[in-house]
Amino acid sequence: MTTLDPALVLVDGSSYLYRAFHALPMLTTSTGRNSGAAKGVINMIRRLKKDYPNATIAVVFDAKGKTFRDDIYPQYKANRPPMPEELREQIEPIHAIIRAMGLPLLAIEGVEADDVIGTLAAQAAKAGRSVLVSTGDKDMAQLVNDHVTLVNTMTDTVMDPAGVEEKFGLPPALIIDYLALMGDKVDNIPGVPGVGEKTALALLQNLGSLKDIYQKLEQIPELPIRGAKKLPEKLENEREKAELSYELATIKLDVELPLAFDEIQQGEQNADELLHWYRELEFNTWIDEVLAGGETKPVEEIKVDYEIVLDKGAL
Repeated sequence: MTTLDPALVLVDGSSYLYRAFHALPMLTTSTGRNSGAAKGVINMIRRLKKDYPNATIAVVFDAKGKTFRDDIYPQYKANRPPMPEELREQIEPIHAIIRAMGLPLLAIEGVEADDVIGTLAAQAAKAGRSVLVSTGDKDMAQLVNDHVTLVNTMTDTVMDPAGVEEKFGLPPALIIDYLALMGDKVDNIPGVPGVGEKTALALLQNLGSLKDIYQKLEQIPELPIRGAKKLPEKLENEREKAELSYELATIKLDVELPLAFDEIQQGEQNADELLHWYRELEFNTWIDEVLAGGETKPVEEIKVDYEIVLDKGAL
């Protein structure tokens, strides 16, 4: 897919879970069991394994329950409907298949998958290691730097620092400021009321960061922005919301984790477990692949070198 050769691939499992469910056709087995989201997520992971055979791959999901952002702003993500039962019933097989593939699965309570990914990516980048973050979440663009690249396997797009600037008109360093100004309806981040995408972009391109903007309010009326004369007063009146939004949109890079990026290891494939779930979900092509790999081993003889599951009741 690309010429990238990352040392570490971090998969935003929660992002792909919802995208696979909503973007792909509803698939069911002959017994009526829903399987479309599982097929989409696992297919994406299989592709990453094929495209980046030299990388260590870990899959990160949101843990069930509230996070520190809910404590900061109780209305955070309040607009999101409950997870559809058709999707919920696919969580167990998705997690089980990922583990059977020998891949580490992480879900840390109190933070989001973004924060776990951000922390591991920051650690690796600091050590000079290349990281590929596989996600469909635009918020992750703030993580991009010379060592961290995004890939959206569903759309086959890759974003390095130049790619972020081409897509958003801003460098990665200003993505948080961008989200803070315009808000995010999906996550119910308020932003500054009345400041949309174009206004936020113009302010940041002309004046710099959110902090810079508030230090240069007197310059805004001279900018070629619709409603520029009233904008300074609006920004000043809504400063608290802007600062709150900045805090909500910022991915944590210092989550306390039980392991460092260079301690993540992949285990052996559990062929029997894979066959069980592939047969259960009628992924027949993949069944043939597992069988073609030779005789399966009893589950108790499978040596798993590494597995960490901190998802007490993960979604």
